[in-house]
Amino acid sequence: MKIAVFGANGPTGRILTAQALDAGHVVTAVTRRPHEFPISAPGLSVVGADVYNFEDVSAVVEGSDAVLSTLGVPYSRQPITVYSVGTGNIIRAMGNHGVRRLVCVSSSATDTTAGPHGGFLFEKLLQPLVTKLLGKTLYEDMRRMESAVAASGLDWTIMRPSGLFETDSVTEYKMAVDYINGTFTSRADLADSMLRQLTSDEFVRKNVAVATFSQKPNLIQLLLREASSKKAAPDSVPVGKLS
Repeated sequence: MKIAVFGANGPTGRILTAQALDAGHVVTAVTRRPHEFPISAPGLSVVGADVYNFEDVSAVVEGSDAVLSTLGVPYSRQPITVYSVGTGNIIRAMGNHGVRRLVCVSSSATDTTAGPHGGFLFEKLLQPLVTKLLGKTLYEDMRRMESAVAASGLDWTIMRPSGLFETDSVTEYKMAVDYINGTFTSRADLADSMLRQLTSDEFVRKNVAVATFSQKPNLIQLLLREASSKKAAPDSVPVGKLS
């Protein structure tokens, strides 16, 4: 299958690209910094493109069988638009070129009423700190993205991980529609869950919670790292940029 991966040079995007190549897919890795992309392999094309530029996006989408998006930016108090505007351009390009399958990454934090993801400390202190203060503008834009995707008419799946962390390989993770009682998601598991959507229609036009249970990072260290991070991810887009 020919797939385009947006946000390919981010931490999840790199894992997703590698897994897709291992699975035999022909991959176009889309990044604003193609010279920094660390993977080189048969079946891989690395393309420099800006998701805010519709012509860039359209050129990548044309000829693809499916589009996977791991677009991301760090927390900021500035307005964030990369999720809604960037994904909006992807949706428009897919419609123009007749590409139906879209799988994109959002977050369990877009719907904190779906169910609990931790104990008292997490629910009453840490989660509100992240969703209502540190990540307020980010999650607002993720919700705009989710609404646009749901209204697109495409064969879409929105992946909602929680507390992303690193594992050496894919684990026996779990998925469920809308909600799963899990606090963390391995990036390797998230990438694998996205690829699984390309060969299954079980979760077409659904929000899918994905969580890792066999391994767990330290919650406090994970949140402190996220909160203190000032550096953008390798493939992040400047916050507040307008289309």
